[in-house]
Amino acid sequence: MGRIALLFLFLFFSVAVEGAPQAKKVKCNDDNYPQCYKSDHYCPADCPQTCVVDCSSCKPVCNPPPPPPRKLKSPPPPYIYSSPPPPPYIYSSPPPPPPRVYSSPPPPPYIYSSPPPPPPYINASPPPPPPSTSPPTPTPSTPTSPPPSSEGSGQKKARCKNRGYPHCYGMELSCPSSCPDHCEVDCVTCSPVCNCNRPGSVCQDPKFVGGDGITFYFHGKKDQDFCIVTDSNLHINAHFIGRRNVNMKRDFTWVQSLGILFDSHKLFIGAQKTATWNDATDRLSVSLDNETIILPNQEGATWSNSTSNKGITITRTQNTNAVEIDVPGNFKIKAVVVPITEMDSRIHNYGITQEDCFAHLDLSFKFYALSGDVNGVLGQTYSSNYVSKVKMGVAMPVFGGLNEFASSNIFATNCRVARFSGELDEKDDSSLEAEVYANMMRCGSDIEGGVVCKR
Repeated sequence: MGRIALLFLFLFFSVAVEGAPQAKKVKCNDDNYPQCYKSDHYCPADCPQTCVVDCSSCKPVCNPPPPPPRKLKSPPPPYIYSSPPPPPYIYSSPPPPPPRVYSSPPPPPYIYSSPPPPPPYINASPPPPPPSTSPPTPTPSTPTSPPPSSEGSGQKKARCKNRGYPHCYGMELSCPSSCPDHCEVDCVTCSPVCNCNRPGSVCQDPKFVGGDGITFYFHGKKDQDFCIVTDSNLHINAHFIGRRNVNMKRDFTWVQSLGILFDSHKLFIGAQKTATWNDATDRLSVSLDNETIILPNQEGATWSNSTSNKGITITRTQNTNAVEIDVPGNFKIKAVVVPITEMDSRIHNYGITQEDCFAHLDLSFKFYALSGDVNGVLGQTYSSNYVSKVKMGVAMPVFGGLNEFASSNIFATNCRVARFSGELDEKDDSSLEAEVYANMMRCGSDIEGGVVCKR
């Protein structure tokens, strides 16, 4: 009986087991968990057919775990250049001009530097005559003076005074920066020039520009006279004034006056001593054969010696302090009295006081009859066999020879190089050679607005 019961119980459990569903085999398929990836597991009894493997715990579970948050791939960083990008191409030349627009007004009429040509004839009734109170129009034979200068406005200007150059006559031009207080207009080029930069000039401290165009300085000594030109019928001495510079071995000097001998005449030109400078006050002294020449303080005022066969004329080139002396066939001199200004004194350390402004002469010479044997500080540079002794390439080339050119007084002819006899030596053909030599010199404008002549 007991055996039958055991058999029945066994059959019951067999049926029960056979009737129960078989557990499902599952695997972890996430390769992010290598310790669990592809390992076999069986579903639990609660869910024998619907389980999954929790890869993180590596166990079968009935409810699948929530999926891990999805990782969004960040975009790749922008490409960074190792060097800055090249700049845009810039043209070295300006862009082409814009196309011409024909709707714009026509260009202004051409303006002539000289008086414009007369307008074309128009066949119309003539305008009414001017009132009788206006001055009459001068005839061609009536000389007219150039228009007045505008120096009253404070700006130094000069104008062309030669009627032979109508394109430039009367035109006012400002003085160059190298000579802002005094200049003249070269009517040929219609440009302002500094007399002190031309060949044959003696200016400032004192600066010489020789006939060869080379600039040099001859300081001399204060209160002494030196021969600057000596020839058979022309002898010019210059009287130097100045101040001693304790820091130098020489004097600061300027040409205060000239003593000129020609034929049987004695001509004196000098700057009078003055403390305070005034452009309106004439400080120029001129005498011929011990006779003082009086000229009205008016530009263009002229004195002439009608009894002299040389026809000597002295003309004011400004209202005061400037004259031109012309001896036909011999020489022409332009002389201007100028002071040492406070600025000049400060720049060059002259030590000028209010007691004396050291009024002196700025001079320019033109010679007509020099012989080839001419001598003197300036005259030697016109000699036919002159070789410059000036040391070139230095800031201030200084020419020596104080003892050689020293004279005992303003009209003395006893310097060592004296050539004066009071008449032109007709036996000496060197004057003709000098004239030919002068004609062979080539002249042109220099960078400072002056004129330089070269052989």
